[in-house]
Amino acid sequence: MMEDKGTPSAAGAEASDYNEFDPAEYLQCFYSAEVTCLEEEDSFMCWILSRLHRAFSEGDVRGDLLVDVGSGPTLHQVLSGCELFNKVILTDFLEVNRKELKLWLHGGSKMDWTSYLKRVCELEGRSPSEWTQKAARLRQVVTDILPIDVHRPQPLAHDALPSAGADCLVSSFCLEAASPDLASFSRALGHIGGLLRPGGHLLLIGALEHSYYIGGAGVRIPVFAVNEAQVCDSLKQNGFTLIRLEVFQVSAETIPDKLSAVVDAKGICFVKARRN
Repeated sequence: MMEDKGTPSAAGAEASDYNEFDPAEYLQCFYSAEVTCLEEEDSFMCWILSRLHRAFSEGDVRGDLLVDVGSGPTLHQVLSGCELFNKVILTDFLEVNRKELKLWLHGGSKMDWTSYLKRVCELEGRSPSEWTQKAARLRQVVTDILPIDVHRPQPLAHDALPSAGADCLVSSFCLEAASPDLASFSRALGHIGGLLRPGGHLLLIGALEHSYYIGGAGVRIPVFAVNEAQVCDSLKQNGFTLIRLEVFQVSAETIPDKLSAVVDAKGICFVKARRN
């Protein structure tokens, strides 16, 4: 097992920004019903869930093992993929986030993911009432929740994955939040690419031109303001072939006031790419 240190190896000064990170406050701030508006087809979270559903349903993303890089305390990013893979590994740098994920797995979390589960069931052409089966499926296939450091050349413990690597990686709002600059962002992308088998797929969700987010009461965490061109260049430099990149434009008209008060992102990008 990787030694679970309290600071990132290469994030340097950014480590202290996460000392007071509060999963409950973060979930309330970004994933509560009044923010995500899952009943509205054009909300940013419905956009994310629909892109994930599409990517996982096109037939080319498949295999045995799905790894979620930098899960945070969230699960929405694996709700479609859990149906296709026999094993799902969740990961995060912060122990408090891993504890929150474990609480959900064992039925003890205060965060209610029911509306997300119902929404993804609808995207899959199933009745929303089947959300309990989807929740059971996710609990069944999650085999581990591990510490990860994307700034290390080997982000996970050396024996965490099969020697061939994962068949698919998902990463949502992680790399830009963990990186102080473009060089660190690109290196981190290369590091996680090493977890993926050749021909495997990366599904990357990230904020564009975003400088900070709120990680708890009074906790303002800086974010590297990556743009679309930099994402594309970093993928190419690290041995990925871009299949598709889509952008959700963030504006006063597309996100609720409560969210616009705590983020300054210009957009959200969704990337589907394949490792060469």
